[in-house]
Amino acid sequence: MSQPTVLFERAGRVARLTLNRPEVLNAINDELPDQLRAAVERANTDPEVHVIVLAGAGKAFCAGYDLKRYAETPRPVPGSQDMPWDPMIDYQLMSRNTACFMSLWRSLKPTVAKVHGHAVAGGSDIALCCDLVIMAEDAKIGYPPARVWGCPTTAMWVYRVGAERAKRMLLTGDLIDGREAKAMGLVTEAVPAAELDARVEALVQRMASVPKNQLMMQKLMVNQAYENMGLASTQLIATLFDGVARHTPEGVAFKARSEQVGFAQAVRERDSGTS
Repeated sequence: MSQPTVLFERAGRVARLTLNRPEVLNAINDELPDQLRAAVERANTDPEVHVIVLAGAGKAFCAGYDLKRYAETPRPVPGSQDMPWDPMIDYQLMSRNTACFMSLWRSLKPTVAKVHGHAVAGGSDIALCCDLVIMAEDAKIGYPPARVWGCPTTAMWVYRVGAERAKRMLLTGDLIDGREAKAMGLVTEAVPAAELDARVEALVQRMASVPKNQLMMQKLMVNQAYENMGLASTQLIATLFDGVARHTPEGVAFKARSEQVGFAQAVRERDSGTS
């Protein structure tokens, strides 16, 4: 039997979820989104759990989608169709994954992301769906596919930092470290890497001492404000655009370049800022 891509453990009032593909920096494969949602649901139905913590095994939180095989394999592959393409096929695929990631946001119990290493591309989507994000100061977060071949389907950037700062990140595809993410208001706290575990533990234990019904009421109230601002409709547009981005002339050219020189080299060229 294959190793689970998301581990579940409960200690007292805290459920600990761990992305478990450390050999590829916890890159997102076909199974991880569904297993993540199942783990969140398990924590929500456990009467002992007050708070959920999400972390990544190994050297990183999550390096985004495991796209190497899709980018280097000739069409058609998931996320990269033959032309002419059907945008609803992409929407069906990515809206399911977005719903899985958003299970963290819609969880009735608060969720805390503990970010070390990298939380990039789809990995940033996962982290930013959590209620609170604590980063190591030297960790990196960002959405490089905003340059070519992607759009963040959860659209949480704009809801966390507002229009101008979201544009600053998504019009460049830059990565920033935990210090800048904290200064921007993207994450709750940034601490030295050696202090990350202890700071997250102190925070979640403080939250876990609050009655579950109080935690639920406060979270539902805040989340409803975002629903009233059109979160669901923004995510629909973002998810459609994510599929469009892989089938524009530039997206098709990026795919062809990945097949020619490999995904890693194509990404280096895309993100170099020289084209």
